[in-house]
Amino acid sequence: MREEHGDPGRRPVTEGQIYEVAITDIGERGDGIGKIEGLVIIVPDATPGETVKVRITRVERKVAFGRKV
Repeated sequence: MREEHGDPGRRPVTEGQIYEVAITDIGERGDGIGKIEGLVIIVPDATPGETVKVRITRVERKVAFGRKV
């Protein structure tokens, strides 16, 4: 099966690093949702239309979590 995000095991983000993310949607719990190279990034206290800098706090198979910096 083909990996959606490129090489198996490779993620477009690294825990602890800072990235700029355009928030395009809002999740069911009110968190902002954006994407980096197809990987969903969930950011608390972010709203659609914002572009925010986030530090990635956790990376999972299909989603990553970040905090605004």
